[in-house]
Amino acid sequence: MALTQYTYDDYTVAILCALESDRDAVRYMFDEEHERLPSRKGDPNSYILGELHGHNVVLACLPSQQGKAAAAIVAAHLSRSFLSVKWRLFVGTGGGVPSAKFDIRLGDVVVSMPEGGHTGVIQHDLGRATISGFEPKGFLWPIPSILRNAAQDMHSDHLGRDNKIEEYMNIMFEKWPGMTSYKQPPEADILFPSHIPHSSGTSTCTGGCDTSQAITRPARQFEGPEIHYGLIASGDLVVKNATVRDEISQRFGGVLCFEMEGAGLMSEYPSIVIRGISNYADSHKNDIWQRYAAATAAACAKELLSLIILEAPAAKPALAIKDTEISTGVVVRRQGLPNVEHGNVGIWR
Repeated sequence: MALTQYTYDDYTVAILCALESDRDAVRYMFDEEHERLPSRKGDPNSYILGELHGHNVVLACLPSQQGKAAAAIVAAHLSRSFLSVKWRLFVGTGGGVPSAKFDIRLGDVVVSMPEGGHTGVIQHDLGRATISGFEPKGFLWPIPSILRNAAQDMHSDHLGRDNKIEEYMNIMFEKWPGMTSYKQPPEADILFPSHIPHSSGTSTCTGGCDTSQAITRPARQFEGPEIHYGLIASGDLVVKNATVRDEISQRFGGVLCFEMEGAGLMSEYPSIVIRGISNYADSHKNDIWQRYAAATAAACAKELLSLIILEAPAAKPALAIKDTEISTGVVVRRQGLPNVEHGNVGIWR
């Protein structure tokens, strides 16, 4: 079946991803994929186009390199080509920061939300090291009110019912059997105390780490990923050290996850960041949960967009209908500007 083709001006939502695995998770969440458009001069980005809950979405992925600068460049090219984009989301994976307040686990999702004077994303590696401590610098745009309101509505909805992450993922797996690598991995979700490093020479914790030292966490009431809302730390530093992770988190009053691109996007455009948790930003970090976390983040983004009501198309102004009386006594219905009386004949100008 032929794909539907739209124009550049028909797309109002932009989703950016750092990795191909993140992009593919979003792509195969599309309700419908659209025909690609001819490239525009000066724009090196590659785009995948589609629809999510009635919203026309342009999907872009960073080219090979990661970080804030790469995200800002891709976002700038996209915005010059797609002038009608209103809402921007950065969707992908991140390193979680479990705490007594937030029981974050692998596969859960973190949505950036304002807290403590921050806009939802913190650029943790930009600032001044002073005698009194670290002073952050820089400006990040706040989350657009429509996206923030949708996130708040989603949070409220989930107090009374389950989120739709597993529902959307099951639809994707049924529709696209080749996406089975994005299913939850069989490996255990193991969290170690901050002072317990990963055993050298092994890629996974089950292959060498002493799991008897792992933190025991209670079983959850409901199965499936949970969605958390709060601060996300963004920077070019890859955090694989639990001590550094906790120190940075405490510096900003508690962050929920680490990632590397959100600040690059939000330094230029109002946006929201959605991250699936694929590791705990410690020395035990590996890629086993990467694809599953990418899928949970994509499903969360899809549910978020379902809560944004499509705007009705602007009504065309009605043309004035006037009765023009001709000298013969016949009344003719005409459209146009008000007539100007001239003698016994109505003249339209």
